[in-house]
Amino acid sequence: MQDLVWAALGTVLDPELDEPITDLDFVESWSVSPDGVATVRLRLPTFFCAPNFSFLMVADAHDAVSAVPGVARAEVTLADHHAADEINGGVAAQSGFVATFGAEAVAELDELRAKFLTKAALAGQDGVARPLVDRGATPEDLAATTLGAVPPSPELDRLRRRRAALGLPSGDDAPLLITDDGSPVPVGSIPLHLRRARLQRVGIETNGEYCKSLLKTRYA
Repeated sequence: MQDLVWAALGTVLDPELDEPITDLDFVESWSVSPDGVATVRLRLPTFFCAPNFSFLMVADAHDAVSAVPGVARAEVTLADHHAADEINGGVAAQSGFVATFGAEAVAELDELRAKFLTKAALAGQDGVARPLVDRGATPEDLAATTLGAVPPSPELDRLRRRRAALGLPSGDDAPLLITDDGSPVPVGSIPLHLRRARLQRVGIETNGEYCKSLLKTRYA
């Protein structure tokens, strides 16, 4: 069952970095007792990582592990963080972000999650379109390209998942290049759209490498 718990944790993303917490090495330990209690301990790159992102990851990990067949109870905690007590208590009680942090919290985190998923979906368009551009695809070609016409790749699968999570077109007949509301990008706007997508992707990847470096330094 430990393998199933690990696989479940692999579905949990750092919302800002758009990578699984397992790939980021944010899972310090995990185990499952004979009576089905799954115990997971998470860690983050710094003591002062944003509480909202931290809460999302702990709460998502709790939900993912709780859904594993055979897990009777999930105990997911965050270590070495300035708000660990509040986050761990709130997640255990399933209180939500606002109830956990009271006046310090403005709203629940659904809008924040959607915001970063939108950024990831834009960045993903660069990851899928870039090889086509390198092979000579023109803006007219790209405007006519659907997801089903793109060669299979991990980047394409990832883009489909991000769009599906946002309720954006993700089937084979969906345009490769779309705006944040799901509309096809006009031919004349494609060069600028791709520049924005590339900047977004590079920004996410650079931030991810920086966080990985901080984590390695902290837990050397």
